Amino acid sequence: MRWTELTPTEWRDTSEQAVEALRVTGTSKAYEKEFFRKDGARVPVLIGSATFGDGRDEGVAFVLDLTERKQAEEALRQSESYLSEARAELAHVNRVTTVGQLTASIAHEINQPLAGIAANGAAGLNWLNRKKPDLEQARDAFSRIVRDSARAGDVIRGMRAFTKKSEPQLTKIDIGDVIREVLGLAGGELRRHAVGLRTDLAAGGRLVLGDRVQLQQVLLNLIMNGVEAMSGVTERTRELTVSSTLAEPGSVLISVEDTGAGLDLAVAQRIFQPFFTTKANGLGLGLSICRSIIEGHRGRMWASPRTPHGAAISFTVPIELPQ
Repeated sequence: MRWTELTPTEWRDTSEQAVEALRVTGTSKAYEKEFFRKDGARVPVLIGSATFGDGRDEGVAFVLDLTERKQAEEALRQSESYLSEARAELAHVNRVTTVGQLTASIAHEINQPLAGIAANGAAGLNWLNRKKPDLEQARDAFSRIVRDSARAGDVIRGMRAFTKKSEPQLTKIDIGDVIREVLGLAGGELRRHAVGLRTDLAAGGRLVLGDRVQLQQVLLNLIMNGVEAMSGVTERTRELTVSSTLAEPGSVLISVEDTGAGLDLAVAQRIFQPFFTTKANGLGLGLSICRSIIEGHRGRMWASPRTPHGAAISFTVPIELPQ
């Protein structure tokens, strides 16, 4: 049998072009194709050839079996796909778990506007039921109802977006808005633990290319960790500082600092490793997921001790992805 009979139809044009190049130039660059096996299965191969001598009537060729390499490539592809899916699943579970920890704060954020709606509704009816209805006061009461209902709706929509399982969506977003949204969500938790808040959003209004939900997840994790780190502090003020500044060219630097027990350098170097935790009931996945998210945004994340007390977790997000 000739090699042409062993070549599947879809590879014949490529093979004929290689033969023509060999005839004209004396060499055929190595190329991949398939051959039929005796049992009808296919084998991937790499083929190259060259002729020599004045009449080009002699030459050398090689046929390299690529089966093992192709199997290894497929195994690697499946492994990378599995790891990507696993990371996405862990990130989603982490978001849902964080929302569970914030249940009391979320309920407070929703109950406040709901209570306002009830109070303003009653007030509006009272203004209308007077012998001489006060339409201006009633209008103000009903306007407050609209405002409070929008506020409650925003909280609910934010939670739905935060816990939704979806693919990352990289868009241009205002990093200042992302920070303020998360601080609004975590406000109840800060008050419940008597934690003061300082902000220095020098880079507020700066647009970065990122996934809003993922960046919210990172910030919320860091804030919750900071609050928990200060839970045992009684001899000094509990204070959380959230800042954003322009860092290295083309990046925004965001830091979350607390006044808790702090970190020693050995712990700071290991804190992002999967399953490493300093918490009694921690799994050691939160910060590992956060770093994975930030690296997916082409940024960096690190931890450092804070003087005189506490720790700082910082990360960068490029204003635009490198070309």
